[in-house]
Amino acid sequence: MAERVVGVIGGSGFYQMPGFKKSREVSIKTPFGKPSDKITIGNLAGVKIAFLPRHGRGHFILPGEINYRANIWALKKLGAQFIISSAACGSLSENIHPGEIVIIDQFIDRTKHRVDTFMGNGVVGHLVFADPVCQNLAQILFDATDRLRIPAHRAGTYVCIEGPSFSTRAESHLYREWKADVVGMTNLTEAKLAREAEICYGAIALCTDYDCWRDACESVTMEEVLKVMRRNIQNCWEIIQAALPLLPKNRACACQSAMKNAIITDPKKIPAKTRKDLEIIVGKYL
Repeated sequence: MAERVVGVIGGSGFYQMPGFKKSREVSIKTPFGKPSDKITIGNLAGVKIAFLPRHGRGHFILPGEINYRANIWALKKLGAQFIISSAACGSLSENIHPGEIVIIDQFIDRTKHRVDTFMGNGVVGHLVFADPVCQNLAQILFDATDRLRIPAHRAGTYVCIEGPSFSTRAESHLYREWKADVVGMTNLTEAKLAREAEICYGAIALCTDYDCWRDACESVTMEEVLKVMRRNIQNCWEIIQAALPLLPKNRACACQSAMKNAIITDPKKIPAKTRKDLEIIVGKYL
């Protein structure tokens, strides 16, 4: 039975997480370039953790500059079967208040300039992505919030924008008309690649503000966002720590075979380099 390895993607504050026992840092070379930073390997609640700071230590990589493929490939290489990802977002609903948590279950893609697939370079695959997060993992994360009595919402639709600027008021109102719940800049791209890599992915959205759709209020400032974000970090730590022991030793969800029937390219047509690059992602289907 393979050891459970959980990838955690988030901010650098994770290093100060109570109970996290760091063992080493590793640099992973990938066919898609460098990940955001070194990956910290450690143990939390008896579970092996591979932590990756999404924006790099010191937060120097824009959302649109993140090498998402390298990040997910590296975590897969390290044996991650689960990824728990946390990120700040803006609320699009009166019912979701700053400081609350949303366990995301749906996405709307408004990105423009980023690569969000391992496919290409001689191989064509069409991922079924109707349910973009692992529902088993999402339920575990929500159960952890419930147990800890942390204000949270079991489901929500996340609009992923390109950034780095926040939305205009017109865009914010449009997203509300679409019945979206929060807006952010990163999680959707990770979710797509994690599903192609057949890793269970769950997203903890940390609401920092009401975006800018409240016409009667002043638009959000970075000072306000960071103030609420600091309060949210502690809650996120506690949720992850409470969720880890609940993860199954043997996965029973569809994530583990998400690409089984996705690739339609004749195997004889796939270039040798592409086959090698994708060996740990979908090699069993090539």
